[in-house]
Amino acid sequence: MRIDIITLFPEMFEPVLNESIIGRAQKSGAIEIVCHQLRDFAFDKHRRVDDTPYGGGMGMLMKAEPIALCFEDICAKLGTRPHFVYMSPQGKTLNQKRLKELAEIDNICILCGHYEGVDQRVLDEFIDEEVSIGDYVLTGGEIPAMVFADALCRMVPGVLTNNECFTEESHFNGLLEYPQYTKPAVWRGIEVPEVLMSGHHANVEKWRREKSIEVTRKKRPDLLE
Repeated sequence: MRIDIITLFPEMFEPVLNESIIGRAQKSGAIEIVCHQLRDFAFDKHRRVDDTPYGGGMGMLMKAEPIALCFEDICAKLGTRPHFVYMSPQGKTLNQKRLKELAEIDNICILCGHYEGVDQRVLDEFIDEEVSIGDYVLTGGEIPAMVFADALCRMVPGVLTNNECFTEESHFNGLLEYPQYTKPAVWRGIEVPEVLMSGHHANVEKWRREKSIEVTRKKRPDLLE
């Protein structure tokens, strides 16, 4: 999978997406993440990509043409049109089900908004999907894009050591994850559940399933609905 990110602050992504699991996956070739400086597609000497909104109002809007030119340049270099996502508080809230679907796409481009948003015309003409990471507003789309890219990349084969690393996690199958324990078997007088040390795989799986339902009912009953 290749992810292209259109942003005003490409330097924000390097310390996050070039480290740990995602960084190693890039080095191995399992994924490729490329950031594009939107100002490189501006027209004036000040490299401005924003302007005042028609009709008045606070703040500035990102202009349509630099975004369009940047996206068209990405398409030309790839030789194909990537699925174009705009990180927006107006988008559908991201969930694991949608991530599983998007992980099947080879090329995804992410637009990071800033200021008061983006000219509606570029959204209407170019954007395939608006994605939100929650019902709140941040200062820009860079942090949401990092969240989206991280969550998406770990679903790609070869990024994690084994598919069970994510298939057993919260939300993958509609439930929250079961409780987990590590050594020592007794910590401050609290024992690890006996079934987990029994070596009986069927009983362990049954216990984990029951606990997943129990945890989900307690913490997120809306998921059971």
